[in-house]
This record gives sequence, C-alpha cells and structure tokens, in this order.
Amino acid sequence: MSDILPVGEAIEAIVGWIDANFGWLLDGITTVMNILVSGFQDGMAAVPPLILIVIFAVLAFLLTKKNIKIALLTLFGLLFIYLLELWSETLLTLALVITSAAVTLAIGIPLGILASRSSAVDMSLRPILDLMQTMPSFVYLIPAVIFFGLGNVPGMIATIIFAMPPAIRLTNLGIRQVPVELIEVTEAFGATGWQKLVKVQLPVAMPTIMAGVNQCIMLALSMTVIAAMIGARGLGLNVLMGIQRVDIGGGFEAGLCIVIIAIILDRITQNVISTPHDQ
Repeated sequence: MSDILPVGEAIEAIVGWIDANFGWLLDGITTVMNILVSGFQDGMAAVPPLILIVIFAVLAFLLTKKNIKIALLTLFGLLFIYLLELWSETLLTLALVITSAAVTLAIGIPLGILASRSSAVDMSLRPILDLMQTMPSFVYLIPAVIFFGLGNVPGMIATIIFAMPPAIRLTNLGIRQVPVELIEVTEAFGATGWQKLVKVQLPVAMPTIMAGVNQCIMLALSMTVIAAMIGARGLGLNVLMGIQRVDIGGGFEAGLCIVIIAIILDRITQNVISTPHDQ
C-alpha cells in the first residue's frame, strides 16, 4: 500500500468500522440469502429431473408467447446437460443466477425509475455506475469475502453488485426515451404521476427495460462462475477445478453447460415481450 496516499489504509478502516457496527445486519443478510438459494435449489431438486426439464420447456413456451423453437432449445439443451451428469450442479447455478438476478432487478429497476424522474439522482448515480462497470470483476470478491466469508452468499453479493448497472441504466434510458407527445397527452387527460408511470412510461419503455434484464442475467451468470474462487459452488466450481487439475474434459463439459444455460436464458428474455410477428 502507498505511503504517500494511504487509500488502502482508509478502505481498511472503513471496512473494519462496517464490520464492527453492522455485523448483525451482515449476518442477517447471509441467513436470508442462504434460505433463498437453498429453498430454490431444494424445490427444484425435489422434482424428478426429466419432469423438471419438461416443466422448464413448457415455461419457456409460455413466457415467449408460444415460441416452439425456444421451447425445443430449452428441452434438448437441459436434456443434454442431464446426460452429462451435471444436473445437480446446474440446478445450483440456476438457483444462484435467478436469485441474484431477482434481487438485482428488485433494486436496480426502482433506482432506474427514480433516476429517470430526477436529474439530481441521475447525476449522482452516473459516476457510481461508471465505477461499478469499469471495476475488474475479481475486485468485487474482496469485500464480499471480508463481510460474508466464503461460500455461496459472498458470491451472490458480488454478483448482485456486478450485474446491477445495466438494470439501472437501461430502465432510466427507456423511460427517458418515451415520446414527449405521449406524456403530454396523458397529462392533458389528468393522469397522475403514478398512472403516467404505470400505464404509459413503463409499457412503452419495456423493450429497453427487458434489454437491461437480459444483460443483468448474463452478467449474473458470468459472475457466478468467477465467484467459484471464493467458495460459490455449481458449474463454476467444476470449471475452476478443471483449471486447477488440468482436467480439460471436465472443465469443458462444465463450460459447455454454462453456455447452454446462457443461450436459453438469453433467448427467453429476448422474446418474453415479443409479438408473434417478431418471432
């Protein structure tokens, strides 16, 4: 650490103060996160794999407005993963990704809406989001380990922070790009601010918001793999073990499963609000 500018010492002091004064909060977050991930994973694991694969395919069919191609992609992709005997690791990875993405969107979309309605909030968030997007992904693992130890929870916390900027930025952008004429018409008919947001701005901005959701999920998936370095389990751990043991076959199989999951989630989120004509 530098003796001229003691930035590192200042960060260590801040981290120590947070850990000493908010340890109870960090423990509570750890407990809640563990319950969410374990509950989601155990719920999926309780269903026989082949039945669960069919359920996922049906959900993909319904979510994408009866896009049979994406349903078949989901069916055969997950069946391929099952035949590779990496099903339990895949379920844990899905639990980590979906839980992390859900928490990220629950925080990021409201912040994006707030930023779109307040220039001061937008200007305040912009440098923070720039820092979050330019910071190397491995750096997020350091505070996660300090505050939450090793395991799935610090991996989820790092994933949530890493995947949040696109959700905030694209929600903000989508709402700001709603045509001014459309806003003026709703105001002329006496719509309240809440009605204008829910009935006009969010529906019109939904394609842009869904692009943010898509990017959020993709970043969450990539970060859950990196988080294997701090004890997060799932397919990322298989990839890490393949690197450490020079197990080319095992690492490639786990990496291929991650690619399949990424493609399935990408296609579903891209088509979830599309019309039959778009498909």
